[in-house]
Amino acid sequence: MKLGILSCNLKCYSTRRLREAAEQRGHKVKVLNTTKFAIDLAEGDPDLFFRQKQLSHYDAVLPRIGASITYFGTAVVRQFEQMDIFSANSSAGISNSRDKLRSMQILSRHHIGMPQTTFVRDKKDVLPAIERIGGAPVVIKLLEGTQGIGVLLAETVKSAEAIIELLQSQRQNVLVQKFVAESKGRDIRAFVVGDRVVAAMRRVAQGQEFRSNVHRGGVTESVQLDETYCETAVRAAQILGLRVAGVDMLEGKNGPQIMEVNSSPGLEGIERCTQLDIAGAIIDYIAAQVDFPEIDLRQRLTVSRGYGVTEIHVPEGSDYIGKTVSESGLRDKDINVLTLHRGTTVIPNPRSDRCLEAGDRLLCFGKLELMRDLIPRKTNRKRRQKVRVLPELPVAEEVQGAADGVETTSTKAEKD
Repeated sequence: MKLGILSCNLKCYSTRRLREAAEQRGHKVKVLNTTKFAIDLAEGDPDLFFRQKQLSHYDAVLPRIGASITYFGTAVVRQFEQMDIFSANSSAGISNSRDKLRSMQILSRHHIGMPQTTFVRDKKDVLPAIERIGGAPVVIKLLEGTQGIGVLLAETVKSAEAIIELLQSQRQNVLVQKFVAESKGRDIRAFVVGDRVVAAMRRVAQGQEFRSNVHRGGVTESVQLDETYCETAVRAAQILGLRVAGVDMLEGKNGPQIMEVNSSPGLEGIERCTQLDIAGAIIDYIAAQVDFPEIDLRQRLTVSRGYGVTEIHVPEGSDYIGKTVSESGLRDKDINVLTLHRGTTVIPNPRSDRCLEAGDRLLCFGKLELMRDLIPRKTNRKRRQKVRVLPELPVAEEVQGAADGVETTSTKAEKD
């Protein structure tokens, strides 16, 4: 396997360890500075140039995209995907995890434990939002902070209000989260590779510091996670589209609470703490998966006119309850069930004799016109309406006639 490690820092521990692990296993490996790429686009021929030369063939890439180059870095990863080269983490997954609000929005739809979170812009909404998540103390986070930077604890509502107002005045977007008191100064970092947790450590803050990050002086200890914590960490990474991730969780009284999912987790702290070959586990996983590059499923499946992907819910009282996938008649309507979501369980490619239950969600591919009738009315989206001509209404009249060269009051004002 020829592997490219996308990293701007050749000397950092994580990059050196990954290169070392790949070479130990007999793979060809090269560290490629992410900022030195040029992306070329032409009809049917996406290409990459590295240091002014056409990039040679690679079987796989392992992105280590820093926060400061997220936009360009994810564009480079996306180009590798379009060239059908396997990437350990998808460009979409990296983007999802890098924005704390986006990642929480995505996870909130699923049965994943997380601290109550709110996001506001108007000053008038701050106090009601804090009340909705249980009042002070609250944790205030910058959307794109890393290593504990931009994470503040506000002990009172007044201090929270002042901090948020100050940050917003500096054009910073912030999240406000319920403070999980039982986990004060402690969290779990689970290192996910593929569909399993390969290592985990508990980080404990020192002194009066409530942030447990190693970069903030936190002390670590190796831990063996139970099945609930392992399943939560793996599902969070998979939902966001990551194969290699550091999942940070709080130990709440009701179980694991997802705090953050990191797409470029550092190796030094967890390898020192656990004494496990995490870098080797990542390389082994990539070598086993290299023949299965990331595919934008919706993009590929919706190319055919009239076909698409949608999710069909099976509500209470549905005629499908108690019937098997085969008896439902979906396949007779040229509708294929790709996955069946039941609670927190995902059943890929369900068998034809699988019985359907109330609450099931079926991810289907087929003719959109036929699937439209199967979506419950309360979630049924309206068909795309035909675009009509401008109506004779006061605001619309400001631009009516402008296309024919008639100067209206509005266009005359714009010129002035």
